[in-house]
Amino acid sequence: MITIGHRMLKSALLAALFATALMLPTVYADPADPAIGVWQTERADSGGFLHVNITSCDDRLCGTILRAFDKNNEPVADYEHLGKPMIMKMRIIGAGRYAKGKIWAPDNDKTYRSKMQLDGSNLIVNGCIAFICRSQTWIAVPAT
Repeated sequence: MITIGHRMLKSALLAALFATALMLPTVYADPADPAIGVWQTERADSGGFLHVNITSCDDRLCGTILRAFDKNNEPVADYEHLGKPMIMKMRIIGAGRYAKGKIWAPDNDKTYRSKMQLDGSNLIVNGCIAFICRSQTWIAVPAT
């Protein structure tokens, strides 16, 4: 009888925890969220880089490729991936941390599980597929 009591108690506690988790408020992207804006990626092996526009998408953050530049810092108007989503469904954790999103890497056409963290005016972007991970430090692009 004691075993059944413990099982019932465990079940009741798990149900209470689950119900509490469902009642937690969802953090929505604030238009003033410091990650919202345009970010410059690190330079690729080719020497070029991208500008990624991060915006609110419902209660998450998303980012699209806004501009591409070559190794001489010249815009590449015919870059094939302009406008393509690069950051998808990044959850806002708070305090400059973001997680459980995805990031697409145009250099290898792979999508990684991703997280991000603000570090001053830098955005540290990490992505992993299985045990293979990549990281970049993006810098904020001043509004023009």
